[in-house]
Amino acid sequence: MTPLITAGWQVHPGAEQADAIARLVDGGQLRVVFLSPTMARFTWLPAGGFREPRTWAIAPLPLADMPVQGRDRFSLAGFDRPPVASQTDADGRPVLATGKLSVTLHGGLGQPLRLVWQEPASGRVFQSDRTTSAYLHERRTGLVRHCLERDPRDRYYGLGDKTGPLDLHGRRLRGLGQDSIGYDPERGDPLYKHWPFVLTRTPDGLWTGLYHDTLSACTHDLGCEHDNYHGLFRTVEIDDGDIDGYLMVGHSPAEVVAQFVALIGGTHQPPRWSLGYAQTAMGLADAPDAQAQLEGFIDACQSHGVPISAFHYGSGYSSRGRQRYVFTWNRSKFPDPEGINARFQAAGMRLVANLKPCLLDDHPAYAALREAHAFIEDGRSGEPVVEPYWDGQGSHLDFTRPQAVAWWQQQLREQILDKGIDVGWNDNNEYAIQAEEAYSQGGDQPLPMHRSRPLHALLMTRATFEAQQAWAAEQGRDEAVYTVTRAGPPGIQRHAQTWSGDNTTSWATLKWNIRTGLQMSLSGLFNIGHDVGGFYGPLPGPELFLRWVQACALNPRMVMNSWKAGNVSNLPWMHPEVTPQVLAAIRLRYRLMPYLWACVTRSCEQHLPIIRPTFFNWPEDPQCLQDCDEFMLGEHLLVAPVVHEGERRRRVYLPQLPDGRDWIGFHDHARFPAGQWHEVDAPLDRLPLFVVEGAELPLASPVGQALPRHDDPVSEVVRY
Repeated sequence: MTPLITAGWQVHPGAEQADAIARLVDGGQLRVVFLSPTMARFTWLPAGGFREPRTWAIAPLPLADMPVQGRDRFSLAGFDRPPVASQTDADGRPVLATGKLSVTLHGGLGQPLRLVWQEPASGRVFQSDRTTSAYLHERRTGLVRHCLERDPRDRYYGLGDKTGPLDLHGRRLRGLGQDSIGYDPERGDPLYKHWPFVLTRTPDGLWTGLYHDTLSACTHDLGCEHDNYHGLFRTVEIDDGDIDGYLMVGHSPAEVVAQFVALIGGTHQPPRWSLGYAQTAMGLADAPDAQAQLEGFIDACQSHGVPISAFHYGSGYSSRGRQRYVFTWNRSKFPDPEGINARFQAAGMRLVANLKPCLLDDHPAYAALREAHAFIEDGRSGEPVVEPYWDGQGSHLDFTRPQAVAWWQQQLREQILDKGIDVGWNDNNEYAIQAEEAYSQGGDQPLPMHRSRPLHALLMTRATFEAQQAWAAEQGRDEAVYTVTRAGPPGIQRHAQTWSGDNTTSWATLKWNIRTGLQMSLSGLFNIGHDVGGFYGPLPGPELFLRWVQACALNPRMVMNSWKAGNVSNLPWMHPEVTPQVLAAIRLRYRLMPYLWACVTRSCEQHLPIIRPTFFNWPEDPQCLQDCDEFMLGEHLLVAPVVHEGERRRRVYLPQLPDGRDWIGFHDHARFPAGQWHEVDAPLDRLPLFVVEGAELPLASPVGQALPRHDDPVSEVVRY
């Protein structure tokens, strides 16, 4: 690989486009610009121009101003740029600084580039490029590489839906959306998201976030690779894309995560009903008598007394055998869609319909869409790219083409919204197209698929969101829009909820999915959850099923979703011996709904995770940095789920609290000293919960004798 070699720095803080520019011997440039006192950007502009001239992630302006064709990568609109001082260090190197962040510009004539970012007051290093060579490119493949110094005591988090322990130090991970059904919950990679953001804790307690703004596939090596000539380092390799890095710094993870989420457009606040318990079961909608099966499901929910706010249709409503035909109804299974949908609504369940972006080649709309050039096409022939999809052959819609978006939104209205369904669920949207010559239109410049795979998940979700928004306005509905997506890059949180995808039923998955949810939260994806009970694999036994329900009862998303052999589904009453305890866990969610909703609101307003590792709230407590099974819900509630078979007591560390406060048991108000390990009771009928002493929790109760609902009023405020 070839390092980027400077022909000298030009420093002019406060300039329109950059505070410093390094001229490169190959004709390119590296630009450094401060965007706030604690955020800066460094960008390599190749001599031939950006490979990715537009960005869909960076959104400091109102979202209404984000064009569908993306934002010009040169643009600095929306940033309130700070005053920047210019000086030189003892060796004559240029230094640029705000009051909270400085960068020393290494690399004189004929030397490799290097940037060292520090805290001006203390001189402590936030991040340092590798001394030997930091920015490299490979002419043969187009790959670019950014190399950073690594301390073996660094802790790394982020990268979206990653598996295994929270600290990613020592792993080599791929940023590439993939349909990963049945993935290994501890080591599997990649999953569904393309999310090139790394949150770092330095050994002296500083926190940095580094986001590489690219749609190209990335590989993050966080200490797996070693080279005798370069010391300890970590790297980001970008497949044929651009180096466009955003660095944000702070003294806590909260400071850094909030900056990143604000940078990518914030988090959409969903309607309150979406926080209720929801059910989806592919086996029901796949059955030959699906409508009758769903009628029976509604009756069973009522007879068992299940609190439930929504039903998520799988794609079975559109299936013929194993094949799926988006925006069609199989009338032999669903003779009266409007009728069954009205029954769900009358029973208090809102409806969500699964949508897929690929049309099989015998879909009734395929020929017309092919004629309209609405699909991803082969750049040589101009014909749709056809690849295997859901037991057939199909073509993916190109969401950078207006004609594809228009067709999608019209069908969503006619076949989903007008039929009594509230929400489109964007699924199977990883766009794992293999054809090398596949291109999307990309607005004014065609985009090869290897640079636009995750973009289509984002634009698909946006198209669904905006169609629902317009439909609701026409219907006079004054309610927030809600949608879901499985895949996508930074930006999907502006529109949608997401989850950890098609997990497998096992005790290991229960344990490690907790970390994956927390990892997504640290990455800026706050409205998340897991398929309760496991989507794929065997049916869960009674104990595993109950513990899974308890563990997910206080996640932002609680959806029981499964696809099991023989069309059997995970259902709340599937194991009668634990049904009362399962229902109690769901009822606990509704009891705590006012607190959960307050956490969601604060998350959207202040860019803070809803669920967090304990170190997020107490970054100075070293014990909180150790891997564990518990997590925080907001500021005050510690959740300690049981993730081991047969366990009826468990050890839990309760973090040190200020002012000598203790922790209080949620269920029994027992007192537990802070900053200590405790062995606590964890009987089958209880999710261990602990509250910060002095906190006040608003609790809800149903009106009269009705089942709990998402909008039940606050019945009491309990001070712990």
